[in-house]
Amino acid sequence: MVRGRGTSGPDSGPRLSGPGRPTLRDRWLALRDRLLTSPAFHRRAAAFPLTRPFVRRDARALFDVVAGFTYSQVLLACVRLRVFDTLADGPLAADELARRIGLPADGAARLFAAAASLHLIEARDDGRWGLGRMGAPIVALPSVAAMVEHHATLYQDLTDPVALLRGERDTSMSGYWPYADTTPGAVPERLDTSRVAEYSELMAVTQPMVAEQVLDAYPLARHRRLLDVGGGDGAFLMKVAERAPDLELMLFDLPAVAERAQARFARAGLAHRAQAHGGSFLTDPLPAGADVITLVRVLFDHPDERVLAILRAARAALPEHGTLLVCEPMSGTPGAEAIGDAYYGLYLLAMGKGRSRTPARIESLLHDAGFSSVDLLPTRLPLQTRVLRARP
Repeated sequence: MVRGRGTSGPDSGPRLSGPGRPTLRDRWLALRDRLLTSPAFHRRAAAFPLTRPFVRRDARALFDVVAGFTYSQVLLACVRLRVFDTLADGPLAADELARRIGLPADGAARLFAAAASLHLIEARDDGRWGLGRMGAPIVALPSVAAMVEHHATLYQDLTDPVALLRGERDTSMSGYWPYADTTPGAVPERLDTSRVAEYSELMAVTQPMVAEQVLDAYPLARHRRLLDVGGGDGAFLMKVAERAPDLELMLFDLPAVAERAQARFARAGLAHRAQAHGGSFLTDPLPAGADVITLVRVLFDHPDERVLAILRAARAALPEHGTLLVCEPMSGTPGAEAIGDAYYGLYLLAMGKGRSRTPARIESLLHDAGFSSVDLLPTRLPLQTRVLRARP
């Protein structure tokens, strides 16, 4: 059984105290709903000193949801105009910053004010503009800027969210991630290099920040040989190689992707201890010989039936004393519920057939695949990555 917090979530339904009998919580929520749908209550609550702070807080939170797309476009503009990179060497006067990023004075003033309100940049005491507390990390983490650019594709698919939810439109995201195609006749293992290059590059730049979370959560150096399933062009294994210099490394991915990984291992001088194998984890057996297998951001790309096939393949490839690590963002993460269900819920829908799952749901699939022991390991940034350890 999963041990750890945050295993409840959308997999759990409402509970009744008896057949058809509402609980105390149900009655309280019914009263709350009646109050919050009353204009008169809102007027009184906004006027009363003790309730006014809560009214203002919720009004701002609701407006942030309404305005969220605008905020994201301010960030996209800053990334595309290289505002953060331009300020990385120090603050600049407004006219100089505008000149360097190629904006007229009025457009620059609007962007600077918008970015400052989101703490992306900030005004310094001498009137110059410098990096803000939300913008500075983007300089240190190129993966964030890469994802911001990538989201332009997602936003195309979200222009009509109702049509997306009804399955009435083809999506740009499904073309971006061709391996997730579940239409009849799709053969992901036959994808050529040109079809896998773009998404492989995105995975390569975003994988290191995930790798750090996984490697801090579980000491892979205790094992002899690691197999990274769906490992892309080897970005995760490159980080593992630094932390565990004696660990033998294997990677399994689509043939065109595995070719990219093998070339990367050779360039890094790792060909003697890192081997990439091509195939499909849905139809081909996984390479044998590893005592630990990792699935890093793999399961949430696929529907349940594919996930079960992947987990069964991992179980078949592991010895009885082996370990499987499932590493990805998960639904129901305390404090990050919106990331798991709102962001990844729609992102994965646009992508194809993926689904964000709670640790409890993944545990259930692991048991169905033949694993008996499952533990939820703590990570430093659970909103980004959580880790489940499973043993046969």
